[in-house]
Amino acid sequence: MARALSRLALIVFGCAAVGSAAGCATVQPWQRGRLAERCMQFDSDAARVGYMTHWQESREGSAGGFGVQGGGCGCK
Repeated sequence: MARALSRLALIVFGCAAVGSAAGCATVQPWQRGRLAERCMQFDSDAARVGYMTHWQESREGSAGGFGVQGGGCGCK
């Protein structure tokens, strides 16, 4: 029973290792143009997201991890 359990654990660990390594890929310079297309970005309107982030940081007096911290006066 213990031997079967250790074999099962080894198989699960092996599948997890193979599954985590499958996402690694090298992007060639000529492929980067396609990956930089607008449909591949998380935010569809970067200008609006930048404005809303700046507005929120100015109102709250803190930065949400998008850049440098400010004092809340909106003078960045």
